[in-house]
Amino acid sequence: MEIKTNVMRMLDAHKISYKSYSYVGTGAGNGEEIAAALNQNPLQVFKTLVTVAKSGQHYVFMIPVCAELDLKRAALAVGEKSVDMLKMRDLLGLTGYVHGGCSPIGMKKQFHTLIDLSAENFNTIIFSAGRVGYQVEISLQDLGKIIPFSFAALCI
Repeated sequence: MEIKTNVMRMLDAHKISYKSYSYVGTGAGNGEEIAAALNQNPLQVFKTLVTVAKSGQHYVFMIPVCAELDLKRAALAVGEKSVDMLKMRDLLGLTGYVHGGCSPIGMKKQFHTLIDLSAENFNTIIFSAGRVGYQVEISLQDLGKIIPFSFAALCI
């Protein structure tokens, strides 16, 4: 039986086509291992990072799993003095997602979301389906139908 995550159900409800992947049972833990387990380009597989700015505002950044978020670039992109990674213990309460299963789709509240410019090199991107072990692949155009986002140079 195929597992349907809330993200997949939301995509279905919006009639957005997607491809789903599972890496359950592969032992993959970090993003690059997940990309390898799925036999996908790690530049096309994105991780969803939640930050908090000095102002108290929260922001979501999506970057390739093989890259590192440049906090200075991220802050500049959202017009803040600085941003820091949200503490793991605060993630579930704020977003409804656990570490490793955080998706930009279906968070408790819609936060300002930015995607690294490198995503424009691909017809589709792959990211968490909102549950550890599951990913979805959709076009950026379709992603824009369900969440508002913008692009910025975000990686070191």
